[in-house]
Amino acid sequence: MRDSARRVESGSAVGVSLKDVAQRAGVSIKTVSNVVNNYQHVTPKMRAKVQQAIDELGYRPNLTARHLRKGRTGIIALAVPEFGNPYFAELAGAVVDAAARHDYTVLVDHTGGLREKELLVSQGFRSHVIDGLILSPIHLETEDLMARTETAPLVLLGEREYEAPYDHIAIDNVAAARDAVRHLIDLGHRRIAFLGSRTGRERQPAHLRLRGWREELAAAGIEADESLVVVTDGYGREDGAVAMAALLDRGEQPDAVFAYNDLIAIGAMRTLSERGLRIPDDVAVVGFDNIEESLYGATTLTTIAPDKEAIARLAVDSLVERLSGSPVPEPRRPRPGYRLIVRESTVMRPSAEQSGP
Repeated sequence: MRDSARRVESGSAVGVSLKDVAQRAGVSIKTVSNVVNNYQHVTPKMRAKVQQAIDELGYRPNLTARHLRKGRTGIIALAVPEFGNPYFAELAGAVVDAAARHDYTVLVDHTGGLREKELLVSQGFRSHVIDGLILSPIHLETEDLMARTETAPLVLLGEREYEAPYDHIAIDNVAAARDAVRHLIDLGHRRIAFLGSRTGRERQPAHLRLRGWREELAAAGIEADESLVVVTDGYGREDGAVAMAALLDRGEQPDAVFAYNDLIAIGAMRTLSERGLRIPDDVAVVGFDNIEESLYGATTLTTIAPDKEAIARLAVDSLVERLSGSPVPEPRRPRPGYRLIVRESTVMRPSAEQSGP
């Protein structure tokens, strides 16, 4: 048996080792290690030479051994409120892709949007198997985060506002909501409903988006009609359908709807269709999240599209930087981008520049 076939601890399943790569490239093992670990002080010519040997031999580094040498497990956790919401499923996929670029595996956890589970996860429930946590909380308060004793790095996602010493990745909800409402106003709509308001806790995303609704109406000189604001129990399709029905049943027919998210918008559109109202001729609808479903309904949905890839990349990069042990600035609050995607629910025949996935 060839000697290289026995060396499986530092290479791929076929047993190719750093030494095999070094021999093929005619360099030292240390040089190969520097290339594999992407150290900057390797010349481009030497890097290309080693990479060619790596490709020819099919060498794959043993990521588990690499993380263990650093006292790490090579696993980070992502905790989201619900798997049933496509937004979080799509975001999770983006986080997995971003983590893979750092050779990390992602453990995805589900809190159900329950405060007790969010507390459990944030306080290190799985700290023995993970290096760090990316958490999208619904009910945690600033004081909960301030009381955290777990030392594993934590990065927050989601649009709730916190004053806690952790990196927090979130788009500007107020600005995004204003863009959505401005689009409807520019189309001539004046009775614009907001579906998906919540009671309590002024720093929740629903309140921020409602604030954007109010601010943009005021900026256009339109009095905000609070009778057009509908509180929902949840954020799903049924909640949107029920909210739209309640609005119509009390005689408050709007000429446009801005929904807290795409699922509420999709539910509202179902009710509008059942009541014989045309979209967008009678009622225009804008959602939020740009889930894949928004592109494939009978009437495609105009929506605010957060940059999920940027959110995932910023979250993973922040966590990995905290794990590196190098000096890191004070907690950061980066604002990933977003865009308004115009589709058939507001403009029946959108231009090619406006439409898109």
